[in-house]
Amino acid sequence: EAMEDLRNALATESMDVYFQPLVNTRTRKVAAYETLLRWNRPGHGLVSPAVFISIAEETGIIVPLGDWVIRKAIEEAAQWRDEVTVAINLSPAQMKSPSLVATVVGALAASQLDPSRLEIEIVESVLMDETEQNIRTLHALRELGVKIALDDFGTGYSSLSYLRAFPFDKIKIDRSFMRDLETRGDSLAIIKAVIELGHSLGMSTTAEGIETEEQLEAVRAQGCNEVQGFLFSPPIPGSGVIDLLKAQ
Repeated sequence: EAMEDLRNALATESMDVYFQPLVNTRTRKVAAYETLLRWNRPGHGLVSPAVFISIAEETGIIVPLGDWVIRKAIEEAAQWRDEVTVAINLSPAQMKSPSLVATVVGALAASQLDPSRLEIEIVESVLMDETEQNIRTLHALRELGVKIALDDFGTGYSSLSYLRAFPFDKIKIDRSFMRDLETRGDSLAIIKAVIELGHSLGMSTTAEGIETEEQLEAVRAQGCNEVQGFLFSPPIPGSGVIDLLKAQ
């Protein structure tokens, strides 16, 4: 039943694309927005992305759903200020889709968005699976001028080998390390190590899940480039993005 509703939501484009800002730690200005999908299921209210994404993956509609998000997010981003990029998460199933690169090319062409303003985020499991094929796809996206980020870094068991498998533009440090920052000394040590590692490999770093000024200060002191979290803004609808950018 949920699957049927999800199909209908995609067919009628009744899902919403939200955006959460990534803020430059030096200037405190918005550098990018991460795209997040929201589904207000009729009669049920907001459905957790974890739930509907897994339904979409099981049923295979993750690919058309993901294509829709790519087109929609790029269309929105084309209306923003020139220096602001848009980040889109790709699931392992989308990465395997033979039409992925064509979808990205088509969306960029339709909206006239400069490819350097698009950032694709993948999680480590994408590189564990179908490794050769997925790395080829990442290189094809990179050749378009698109940036590639490794999301939720530090949660997988062989994170370091992935940094050698592909030259990422950015590493996103998982929010779990922020949560433990006040209570566990080793969290700061890990954050510091990841930031130094990133910089020595020529990759920029983003800390996720920043909720307090103390957390912001801690990662900024270590040289982290960007932060993302409720301290700055929850995810907001596209219309709110324009207002926020104007206010800046």
